[in-house]
Amino acid sequence: MRVAQEAADKRKSLFIKLGVLVAVLAVIALIVGIVLQNNAGKVADSGAVPKGGNEAGGITLTSDTTVAGTSGLTVDVTQAGTKPTEAKAPAPRDAEAAPKGEPVNLLIYVDVNCVHCASFEEQYADQISTWLAAGDVQVEYRNVAYLDGGSPTNYSSRGANALACVADQAPASYLPFAKGLFAHHAQGEMKNAELAQLAKDNGADVSSCIEDGTFRSFVKFTDEASRVDSIGGTPSVFIQGKYWDANAEPDFVSVVNAAIAANK
Repeated sequence: MRVAQEAADKRKSLFIKLGVLVAVLAVIALIVGIVLQNNAGKVADSGAVPKGGNEAGGITLTSDTTVAGTSGLTVDVTQAGTKPTEAKAPAPRDAEAAPKGEPVNLLIYVDVNCVHCASFEEQYADQISTWLAAGDVQVEYRNVAYLDGGSPTNYSSRGANALACVADQAPASYLPFAKGLFAHHAQGEMKNAELAQLAKDNGADVSSCIEDGTFRSFVKFTDEASRVDSIGGTPSVFIQGKYWDANAEPDFVSVVNAAIAANK
């Protein structure tokens, strides 16, 4: 009986030690997982600008199939400036009126997770494409990530990165991809693989750029700079450097057409 009891005690001690070891390993695995997840979610403060992009955080379309001839630029979030401590009028950097005889400048701030942006795109995307094709306007999109705080997957940032990837590698696909992206809003957030497939469906094979988050630093800068410039929400539209107040002038098409006529 004594021998049997000693054997039982040894087994019990072994089970306790094994249980402690398993618990310790589980805690270590959890910590490692959290660290890896946090590291994966970190975005560098500085990084490359996509082709067609600028140092203000925008992507400029010069026609319905082309972007501005800029490349090799970089941005740094630490150089975005200081956010105002009190409400100020929107003052987007580098926003100005095009010279007489040139295409009218449109500057548009959007967030891919914004329902109002989705409505704006649904209503005006085709018209904007028509103006671009005719050489009547030049459009600069600044894709911000204001709504990342309410997204468990940072969808605004990931969507903006996808737009930058398409602009960089397949400019002719930018407008159709953007249209498809905003049209998907009602169906909810998309995974990276779905963003890549949508881009491919619109002629842009940018899966590695999307998965790697190649332009997440650029998006981070665009978002920070827009806050510094007091852009309070999306969509925010500037026509020839002047804010378009949809409440005061609800007919967007007429306002832009008037600007086009005045600049010829």
